[in-house]
Amino acid sequence: MKKLLLGLTAAVAFSGAATVQAQEYSRTYKPFNEAVFYDGYNDNVFDAGLEDGILRHRNSLYAKKLTAENMDWFGLETKIKVTIGALCDNYDRIGNINIALVPKGQETYDPFEVQRIEIVRFITPFMNMNSYPNEVEYKYDANLVGYLFHDMTLRDKYDLWLEFELFGIPYAANQQIAGCDSRNDVFRGSLEFTCTDEPAANNYNTVTVPIVMKKPEYKSHNLNNYSELGTDTIGTCTKTYKFTVPEKVADSQLVLVMSNHGANSKGEEYNRRLHLIYFNGEIISTFTPGGKSCEPYRYKNTQGNGIYGNSKKTDRQWAASSNWCPGDAIPVRYFELGALEAGEYEVMIRVPEAVFNEQQGDFPVSMYFQGLKEGDLPTEVEEVTTQDVGINTYQKGNDIYAVSESPITQVSIYTYDGKFVYGSHNFNRAVSLDSFEQGIYLVNFFNAEGDVMTVKAIRK
Repeated sequence: MKKLLLGLTAAVAFSGAATVQAQEYSRTYKPFNEAVFYDGYNDNVFDAGLEDGILRHRNSLYAKKLTAENMDWFGLETKIKVTIGALCDNYDRIGNINIALVPKGQETYDPFEVQRIEIVRFITPFMNMNSYPNEVEYKYDANLVGYLFHDMTLRDKYDLWLEFELFGIPYAANQQIAGCDSRNDVFRGSLEFTCTDEPAANNYNTVTVPIVMKKPEYKSHNLNNYSELGTDTIGTCTKTYKFTVPEKVADSQLVLVMSNHGANSKGEEYNRRLHLIYFNGEIISTFTPGGKSCEPYRYKNTQGNGIYGNSKKTDRQWAASSNWCPGDAIPVRYFELGALEAGEYEVMIRVPEAVFNEQQGDFPVSMYFQGLKEGDLPTEVEEVTTQDVGINTYQKGNDIYAVSESPITQVSIYTYDGKFVYGSHNFNRAVSLDSFEQGIYLVNFFNAEGDVMTVKAIRK
C-alpha cells in the first residue's frame, strides 16, 4: 500500500523485502552462523563458555568485535540477510542487528552504558520447529551501512561491535511443541552481509551521531504515553530526542526504525496510527505504519495463532489493522535534512491517537543521524503520485475533498502541533474546517484498501 503526503517531505521506507539481483561480482561476510539464543528472561547465560568469538551479554544479546580488516571489507553496495531458525519459542518475537560504539581496547562492555545504532529490525513468525518451513529469511538493502564502517572519526575513538539481538521465551513451547519439554533454547540465528562492489575507502568525511536506541522487552521505557521515561508529558504519546551535530555537513538524514507493540485487547499492535515527525519544531514527515497484506507470510507461520486465524483474510481486512506481519522485516525510514550547520538539534515523534490500553505496549524507537561534510548521500526516493495511492484530494474554501475508487473509511484531523481534534468513520465527499480556529491542520484519509493520504490544509 502507498501513502502520499502533500506539502511535506515524505519519508522513504525500505521494508527489506527487495529482491537481490544476480551480480557478476559479489562477496560475503558471515559474522554469526547458527548462533543459538535462549530464554530471554533467564539470567543464566547458557553458552557463555563457548569459545567461538561471540560475547554473550544475555541469552538474547550477542556481540562480536569487528577488526579493522572486517570493517575495511565493506563496500557501499551492501545487502543484509538474517536467517532465523525455529527452536522452542512458537510466538512472534522482535529481533534486530546493531552496532555498538565501545571505548577502544575493552574486551567487554555494558550495552546500556555505550552508544548503539540499530540498523535493521524484524519480527519472527509463529513457528513450530517440527513443521516446515522451520526457518525464515529477512533481506535488506543496506547500502548506507557501509558509511558507518568506513567512518574513521568513529573508528579512531571506538571499537565497533556488531550485535545480534533476538528475544524469545520457551514457556508456551514447553507445553505445546513436541520435543520442547524443559528446553531453554528458543531460536537459532545467522547474519550475512553481501557486497557487490569493491571495498570503499576509509575517510573522515562522514558524520555519525547516535540519537536513541530502543530498550529490550526486559527493560521497558520505549515511547508510550504512561511512563515518565516514555513520554515528554504523561497522557500524550510525544517524545523529544536531542542531539548535537559536531561539524557542518553538506548533506544529511535521519534514519529511524520504529514498530508498534501491545498484544493485549485493543492493543497498539492492531491499531494503525498516524505518526508525526518534527525536526526543530517543524513537521518534516508523517506516516501510518502497516496497511499491507500479511497473507504472503502465512505459510511461514506454522504454529496456529490469533493473528492469522484459520482462514485467509482479504487485503481489506489486513489493511484495517495490521501494523506489521509476523515473519516480515520492519521498515527502515529515511528523512532527508540536507545541509546543516554544527549545533544542537531535536527530533520529536508524536502519535496523537495512541491509547496503550491498560498501560500496556510501547513503540521501540531507534534513530541516528548520518551526514557528509562534502558530497551527497545516495538516495532512493520513489516518486509517489496520487494515482499510486488511489486517493485524490483538493481544498475548496475550508472544505477538503477526497476522491477514491475504494471507499474512504476513516478521516481524522490534527493541529499542526499534533493535537487530535476530529475523527469519523462516516465520510461523504468532504470534511470541513469551518468549526476550527484559523491555522494549519493535517487531514488524514484512509480508504478500504489500506491506502493513506495526509494533506496539509489551511483554515482560512
